[in-house]
Amino acid sequence: MTLPSAKPAFPTGIYGITAEKFSAGRTNIEVVRTMIAGGIRLIQYREKRPAKSFAEMLTECRTIRTLTREAGVLFIVNDYPDLALLVDADGVHVGQDDFPVPEVRRLLGPDKLIGLSTHEPAQAAAAVAAGADYLGVGPIFSTQTKEDVCAPVGLEYLDHVVRTCPLPFVVIGGIKEHNIGEVVARGATTVSLITEIVAAADIAATVRRLQAACLAPINA
Repeated sequence: MTLPSAKPAFPTGIYGITAEKFSAGRTNIEVVRTMIAGGIRLIQYREKRPAKSFAEMLTECRTIRTLTREAGVLFIVNDYPDLALLVDADGVHVGQDDFPVPEVRRLLGPDKLIGLSTHEPAQAAAAVAAGADYLGVGPIFSTQTKEDVCAPVGLEYLDHVVRTCPLPFVVIGGIKEHNIGEVVARGATTVSLITEIVAAADIAATVRRLQAACLAPINA
C-alpha cells in the first residue's frame, strides 16, 4: 500500500525572500518576523557564501524554521539542499547550475517541495520532466538583487508558462508595487518581490498591500 505524500501545497500570494544586505540594517530574523506579521504564507531563505558562513546560515535557518512552523508558514531554503535537510525546511529552491532536481529529490525525499528557476520554454519543459514541484519564472523585469542574474525574460515567457505549464510557479525579478498588476493580469498567482518588501519602512503593511494586489483576481 502506497501512503499519500505529506508534501505541502504550493501557496498563492506573495513569496517572501530574505535579502539582508537590502534590509536597511535589519537582520533576516527581524524581517522574517515582520513578514509573518503581515500575513505572508511562504518565505525563502536566500544567503550566499562568503557573505555568511554555513554555521551562521544554519543558526539563522533554525530560528526561521521555528518562527515559520509556529505561524504555519512554508519555509524554503535557496540553493543548499543540505541546509534544508538539517533544519527540516519544507523544501529547497535551486537554479539551473545547481544540483539537478532528481539528485535533490534523492537527498530530501518525496515529501519536500523542490523549486527550479527557469528562464525559457525549454527549461520549463525540462523542469516538469525532472520532477520539480514548482517553477521560478524570471527575471521578468530588470533586477539588481542578484549579481549573476540573466537578462530579463519579459512577459512573453510568463505568457508561455501560463499557457503550457502544468506546475505552479512563482514570478520574480524587478517586480514592484507599481507593476505587480501586470504579472497578475497575465495569470501569475504567486509573486516574489524582494527589495520592495525587505527595504520597506513598514514591512508588514507592505506585505498586506501586495498580498491583496496579488490575490485580487482570485477574490473577485
